[in-house]
Amino acid sequence: MPDMARAVTPARLCLLLSLLMLMLAGQGLTQQVSLQDGLQALLPVSAEAGSGVVVTHYSWWPRLFIALLAGAGLALAGVLMQQVLRNPLAAPTTLGVASGANLGLMAATLLAPGLLVMGREWVALASGGLAMGVVFLLAWQRGLAPMVVVLAGLVVNLYCGALAMVLLLFHQEALSGLLIWSAGSLAQSGWDGVIFLWPRLLIGALLAALILKPLSVLALEDSNARALGVSLKYLRLVSLALAVFVTACVVSVVGIIGFIGLAAPAIVRLAGARRLGPRLVWSSLLGALLLAVTDLLLQRFAGALPTLIPTGATTAALGAPLLLWLIPRLGLGAGRPATAAALPVRRATPALPAILSAALLAATALALLSGQNAEGWQWLPGAGDAAMIQWRAPRLLAAAAAGVLLALAGTLIQRVTGNPMASPEVLGVSGGTAIALILAILLIPGAGQWTLIGIGTLGALTTLGVLIALNGRSGFLPERLLLSGVAITALFDAVRHFILAGGDPRGQQIIAWMSGSTYYVDLPTALIIIALALLFGLATLPLSRWLDLLPLGTPTARALGVNTRYARLVLLGLVALFTACATLVVGPLSFVGLLAPHMARLLGFSRARWHLLGAALLGALLMIVADWLGRQLLFPDEIPAGLVASLLGGAWFMWGLRRL
Repeated sequence: MPDMARAVTPARLCLLLSLLMLMLAGQGLTQQVSLQDGLQALLPVSAEAGSGVVVTHYSWWPRLFIALLAGAGLALAGVLMQQVLRNPLAAPTTLGVASGANLGLMAATLLAPGLLVMGREWVALASGGLAMGVVFLLAWQRGLAPMVVVLAGLVVNLYCGALAMVLLLFHQEALSGLLIWSAGSLAQSGWDGVIFLWPRLLIGALLAALILKPLSVLALEDSNARALGVSLKYLRLVSLALAVFVTACVVSVVGIIGFIGLAAPAIVRLAGARRLGPRLVWSSLLGALLLAVTDLLLQRFAGALPTLIPTGATTAALGAPLLLWLIPRLGLGAGRPATAAALPVRRATPALPAILSAALLAATALALLSGQNAEGWQWLPGAGDAAMIQWRAPRLLAAAAAGVLLALAGTLIQRVTGNPMASPEVLGVSGGTAIALILAILLIPGAGQWTLIGIGTLGALTTLGVLIALNGRSGFLPERLLLSGVAITALFDAVRHFILAGGDPRGQQIIAWMSGSTYYVDLPTALIIIALALLFGLATLPLSRWLDLLPLGTPTARALGVNTRYARLVLLGLVALFTACATLVVGPLSFVGLLAPHMARLLGFSRARWHLLGAALLGALLMIVADWLGRQLLFPDEIPAGLVASLLGGAWFMWGLRRL
């Protein structure tokens, strides 16, 4: 990093980006009007002006200014969050503020549009502040440790995303205009956004300048800061409230712009800006230039692209690799080995597997034989209701199979990494699988089930390869492994926004699949998936010795005769295959891969063979119950099983973070 700081300074970076922005802006401007007319279009135009001048005045120039303002505001908020939390990964997107504000605006649009008249920034401020409050509650007992804060932000992001998906599924027409905006759209039809945003950001910058000296003290230890007479509690509260306010104002105008708030402060710090004052100034300037250049490049190549690409999703796609690059340079968890997943002392009673099996049979009977129809609740269908059973049976089988596969994958990956918070969803394996499957659906029309399973497995293996490459040398430290999952999940979110905002007719099919709906599963597909689940479950049993020894650590496992490298590769390959099959059925949003292994461990299933069995039974039970609840809660509308499971699993993840 010192070499980089000497070679590249913040001033040189900003100068380079300024020249690039001027070049791109000049080219973009002259494509519409002459340079003289374009510059004159900065001033109010008359009704007699040409169409090119009018478009430049009301669309092109406001878009450039809004990009500069939004980039500067997000970078400012990112610096404030990182300074207060002493966390180089804190940012509006990683802490859930942006997604919380977006969810609040969507909910207000549907349920209380009058609130938006009072001021959309206040709606965004309240919902974004609430999201950050949840993050703080989850991480407070661990002293706002960087890894725990970012993981809490991850689960809050996913939770808000699941709730937003529910709103979108039930109100597609009312929210269709918000899809591109929520993905981060800078398109403007006037100067209203600029007029709204600049005075609020100016106030935010002035307030940040007023508390600059006290904020600088936060770089010290708490005891030293208190000795200097600084009230840490109120200073942190004011600083974070300011960061949330700035973020809320930006989100209320342009939607979610990914990773500018993380990238700009990180690049400036690596370029040599250490003091808070210069970091605030250079980060804001760099954030403005980064977003403006990204948007100008998108406009330049928009004609060659098959669909509209939102700027916010593009910055997220660019920011995810940046986060992967930053993780090895953060020194998180350095100097200590990965901890093994703690197993409970008490063991499961011999009757517990039979009890779980009986509960699974009862849930199966409940899902098959009960439900609502036009006449109300129906408990025992008669002979004339065979068609209802035929419709419910494939859904039930598919949900159970997906639950088994995700539970097995979660159990394997927790034991392989020695990390009790690992799962296909949290580590980004489900997200990588989803990216591969989305591309297959769009690029290979009519692809069969086996083709999709193969492509999904390849996507999962690629994701696992990235995780191994980034974390192999560090011994799979929990912090780095989980943060790598955060970056891959962010990349999946960017791809998802591309699809939703693109207007592709297959987008609705992808939305239904991503939300985890079993509605369209037919009986042949369900039978294939349940057969694979049973086959794969049996295939893991001979590997139980590896799974018992690997959590003890690499030296111990090797001393007991395990080829740890070969064992990990085999087990991670199975994780990829299981995740691909399950994701194909219920999408990437479920937390069953985290929830079922934890529940099995808490019930006393400690040995690997029994842990696999208990997790599989619980995974099937959870998904069957989630599918049944999704059919009943908002009848006649349905909440997809994957979304119900993600809400249940997300709550479990939050509880688990407090024990991490």
